[in-house]
Amino acid sequence: MTISSSLNAGVAALTANASRLATISDNIANSSTFGYKRVETDFHAMVNASGRGTYSAGGVRTTNQRLIDQRGSLVSTGNSTDLAVRGRGMLPVMRSSQLSVGTQEMMLTTTGSFRANEQGYLVTESGLVLMGWRANADGSIPNLPRDTSDGLEPVQLSVNQLSGSPTTEMVLRMNLPATATEAGSAGETQPLSVEYFDNLGKSENVQIELIPTVPATGTSNEWTMILRDTGSGGAIVGEYTLVFDDSRTSGGTLQSVTATTGGAYDPATGSMVINVAGGPMEINVGQIGAADGITQLSDTFAPVSITKDGNAVGTMSRVEVDENGYVYAFFDTGVSRRVFQIPLVDMPNPNGLVALDSQTYAPSRDSGTYFLWDAGDGPTGDLVSFAREESTTDVATELTAMIQTQRAYSSSAKVIQTVDEMLQETTNIKR
Repeated sequence: MTISSSLNAGVAALTANASRLATISDNIANSSTFGYKRVETDFHAMVNASGRGTYSAGGVRTTNQRLIDQRGSLVSTGNSTDLAVRGRGMLPVMRSSQLSVGTQEMMLTTTGSFRANEQGYLVTESGLVLMGWRANADGSIPNLPRDTSDGLEPVQLSVNQLSGSPTTEMVLRMNLPATATEAGSAGETQPLSVEYFDNLGKSENVQIELIPTVPATGTSNEWTMILRDTGSGGAIVGEYTLVFDDSRTSGGTLQSVTATTGGAYDPATGSMVINVAGGPMEINVGQIGAADGITQLSDTFAPVSITKDGNAVGTMSRVEVDENGYVYAFFDTGVSRRVFQIPLVDMPNPNGLVALDSQTYAPSRDSGTYFLWDAGDGPTGDLVSFAREESTTDVATELTAMIQTQRAYSSSAKVIQTVDEMLQETTNIKR
C-alpha cells in the first residue's frame, strides 16, 4: 500500500541520516588527527514502480566513501624524520609487531612521525615501521622490482655504529714555480704532506717531495716528484719525473710524466697507481696539456686543491630525508652516507584502498595495481621532512552538514508519526 511505503521510506530515511551523522561524528572527532581522510556519505533514491494515480515511496539508501586522494595542509615540525607526501603517492609502512615474526605486510600512509627505537628502526608511536630500499655500500640503490613490495625492508639505522672508509684515490692540483728550474736558482725542494685513512680508519700521510732540476744554463722545466708512505715506515712508493711545456699555446702545462718507481702514468686519465700499506691508491696529477692539472708558472709554489675519498671513523649524529626519498646518515666527522631510499606508492584509484587503523590503508582489487616510484618522479609528488599532513576535515563544513542531517532526521521522524496517526484513524473507522 502507498501508506505503508511512506512508513518504510521514513524508516529508511532515519537509517540513512543516522549513517550520515556517524560519518560526521567520525570526521569531527578526527579533525586534529594527522593524516586523517574524511568520510563522505552519499544518498541514493530508490524508486518503486507506480501505477496511474498512485505513487509508492521507494525510500533512500546510502553509500560511504573515504576520500583518500584528498590531501591536507602540511605543518612544519622539529623532527627530521617527520615525513609527509606533497602531492600524489603514499609511504610504505608495516606493523612493528611483524618485526619479531619475520613477516612483512605492506600498508600505506601519507604521513608519519618516525623515530628510531631501541633497535634503530624508524617507528611511529602507533607502531608503524617505515619501509624502503637499502643502499649499497657506495650509496647506490640496487635495481629492484617496482611492482611488488618484496624488495622493501624496514628502515633500520645503526645509531651506535662507528663508520669509516679507506682512501683509495687522491687528486693533486698545485702550481710549481717556473723560476726554480732556471740556471742559478737555489733548487729548493717543495714539501707537501697529504693525509689519508687506512683500512682500519687510522690517519696516515703520503709525503711528497718536489725537487726541481737546476741546469747549468737555460731552463729545464723538469721536476722530480717523490712519494713516501708513513704507513710503510716512510718508504718510497713512487718516483716520477715531471716535464712542463713552455710553448706559447700550452705554457705551464704537463708535457710528460715518466715513472722511475711506482705505477705507470696513464695519459688518458692523468693518474698513476701507487701501493701504500693498505693497498693500491690512485694519484691524479692531471692530463698532458690540461690547464686544470699540475702546472708550472711564475715564481710561487701554491697547492691549489687537494681532494681525496675516504673518511675517518665517526659516530652517526643525525638522520635526514630529502625530497627524493633518500635517507642520509650524518656522522660527527662531517661526512654523510646514503643508507636507504623511501619510494612512493601509487595506484590508479586511491579511494579504492581498504582503510585500516592509524591512518593506514591496504591495496585492494578496487584500488588497482600499485607501483613503487621514486619520489618526485612519474605521477607522484615529493617527500617533505620536518612536516606532517593535517586532517582533511573542515569542522565548519561538518557542523553545517550536522545541522542539515538533524533537520532531515526530525522530518523523517515526523513522517513516521504522521503515518502512525493515519493508520490509527483507519483502525478507528466503525462498521
